[in-house]
Amino acid sequence: MPKKRPRRTPRQIARGVRRRARRYAGRARSAWRRSLQMRVVTSTLLISVVVVAVLGVFLFQSINKTMLAGRTDAATAEARANVLTVSDYLARAAEPVPAEGSDPAVSPPPDPADQAINVLAQRAGSRYAVVIYNNDTVGQDRATLDIDAGRSIPPVFRERVRTDTTDQTVARYSPLRYLSGDTVSGLVIGKRVPGSNGTYEIYHLFPLNEEEETLSSVLQLLVLVGAGLVLLLAAIASLVTRQVVTPVRLTRQAAERLASGRLEERLKVRGEDDLARLAASFNEMASNLALKIHQLEELSQVQRQFVSDVSHELRTPLTTVRMAADLLYDAREDFEPMASRSAELMQAQLERFESMLADLLEISRYDAGAATLDLESIDMRDTVLRAVGDSEALAERHATRFELRLPTDPCMAECDSRRIERILRNLLFNAIEHGEGKDIVVTLGADRDAVAIAVRDHGVGLRPGEENMVFDRFWRADPSRARTIGGTGLGLAISREDAILHGGWLQAWGAPGEGTQFRLSLPRTAGTQLKGSPLPLVPPEVEMRRTWRGHVTPVLSAAAGESGVFDVD
Repeated sequence: MPKKRPRRTPRQIARGVRRRARRYAGRARSAWRRSLQMRVVTSTLLISVVVVAVLGVFLFQSINKTMLAGRTDAATAEARANVLTVSDYLARAAEPVPAEGSDPAVSPPPDPADQAINVLAQRAGSRYAVVIYNNDTVGQDRATLDIDAGRSIPPVFRERVRTDTTDQTVARYSPLRYLSGDTVSGLVIGKRVPGSNGTYEIYHLFPLNEEEETLSSVLQLLVLVGAGLVLLLAAIASLVTRQVVTPVRLTRQAAERLASGRLEERLKVRGEDDLARLAASFNEMASNLALKIHQLEELSQVQRQFVSDVSHELRTPLTTVRMAADLLYDAREDFEPMASRSAELMQAQLERFESMLADLLEISRYDAGAATLDLESIDMRDTVLRAVGDSEALAERHATRFELRLPTDPCMAECDSRRIERILRNLLFNAIEHGEGKDIVVTLGADRDAVAIAVRDHGVGLRPGEENMVFDRFWRADPSRARTIGGTGLGLAISREDAILHGGWLQAWGAPGEGTQFRLSLPRTAGTQLKGSPLPLVPPEVEMRRTWRGHVTPVLSAAAGESGVFDVD
């Protein structure tokens, strides 16, 4: 039976949601940074939303104000006409009432307020309601329609109408409540009217549901038109931006192909505008660049061929001179002191010349791309010990000792042992020459993917910027300082080429008065990409002192391979 997956806890679910949110946010940020068209369209969209919203609110408020103002004026005029009608009916109440003992068959005159409310009810129909209060008769009111007068007319408004002495019509917006329970927005207009039977209050209640429906339709229309306008502006911005971004994108793609070595890449020139002139300038630049690169390639080829030919041609006369020098050197004891010393000097300089010639031949192989690796799985500890053994005699002459920091477990890696030993010998000879007789620390480290060897001296160190030049051919930190071990000036350059050939890094760190450290980092398996180094480039004791001082000094590093290789400690 298949195993049941364990149920996830709420904390795990929340953590997963946060990871997805961060992933999506990272993708959105990446798209925002990489797409000019997206930024322009988004900015246009946001600005359009703000502008359309402001204009829509202003337009809606204007329509609302105009509509309500017109409705209020019309309602006020109709209310004043109705007040005059009610005043006429209330004036009839002043006529004399029949005396006692008159004929009972004659009915008493009708109440003028009832007559007025009936007339107003016929006049108003269902358009609005009219309420008449008699202040001298508590609880007596007359109303048209099924309006709930007590809840529709606010007490504060009634008090204002009752105490008004300006003979003005008072209006107020207030919700209207019906006996059926419905509630609508409305306009309440009140007027105090004196009569023979007391003071009356006449209220007109105009529902504004039709106006509300109209304003709601207007609002919906404004929203739809605004949304359509915003989308239209975004589409226009996208179209206009596309016309500008597309040629720029094509230029960027052409530049990338040109940078990758496709020197025949050109852009199509359409029109005579700025973008067309940009394409023409790009094509002219590409043509000039291709011409210059071709000329430099020819010059470099001539130089490499010259070095190779000269190096090979020098081997024959050098062999003859070497044989003669060996005879003179072997017979130097029979010469006079001056001739004997000359034979020794000639022998030493011939050895240096042979070393330089061998280095030149090796450099010419790298320049021609003919260098190959003889890979085998080796223990890097044995390689370090052999390189140190080859350097011990030179170290003794300079009163220098080696301090080895090697792991107890084997550090296996697929390398060309001959080239790795040559790298280490060059680093050790360099440390001996510039270490001023102080101890040299050789450290070997390894992790799952890489091995690293660091050679640390405590000599004069490097000035800022020199860590990038130390691997140049024939470069010397101090031109006035003579070489004490007869180096050719090509050792570190060849070492860097050997490291690159292995897919590794050869990096340097140095500081004045604190010495120098070179770090060789190699992948354990040949052909794999190196992502980090098991050893730090800056010596731990130096980094600790900087931390104690309360500041961090930038790390000086020179990558052996492409620029942009970062040190991963």
